[in-house]
Amino acid sequence: MGVVESRRALFLGRNRTVANRKRPPWTGEDFTDSCTRCGECIKACPEQVLAPGDGGFPQVVFRGEGCTFCGECARVCPEPVFDFAREAFQWTARVESQCLAHSGVHCQSCQDACEPRAIRFRPQLGRPPVPEISEDVCTGCFACAAVCPQDAITLQQPPPETEIGYD
Repeated sequence: MGVVESRRALFLGRNRTVANRKRPPWTGEDFTDSCTRCGECIKACPEQVLAPGDGGFPQVVFRGEGCTFCGECARVCPEPVFDFAREAFQWTARVESQCLAHSGVHCQSCQDACEPRAIRFRPQLGRPPVPEISEDVCTGCFACAAVCPQDAITLQQPPPETEIGYD
């Protein structure tokens, strides 16, 4: 990477690691029961989204572009850890109050990084547009957070399903 490219990456936030203690994509709560911690999924990830975590289990550590859902981690895993029938990630992005747009500064870097176009900036009269995230479109890849200059994007888990009791 050249000097100009590395400066651009620095200003866009691509040299920064956005850590998150999360399970790998397409895994369930029981993944530690099947995972042998061989590290094959970590080596296979072209985006370097997976890294060794607590106890040597792979965990998601978003860097740069976020997860592209290529599936290489699942393809190389010798154990029944990954299941493509599952949703890749169960979380969605959330914009926090330190977002530059909330402070009146024109910034749309998160929208530009969002491949599924889950983030939109709707025009507003008299002030810069603020981001709106469509939770049903958001894949949880976290590419938006990797480029946010304010670290204003976090992940949120879906609310637990409420059981309806019939008494």
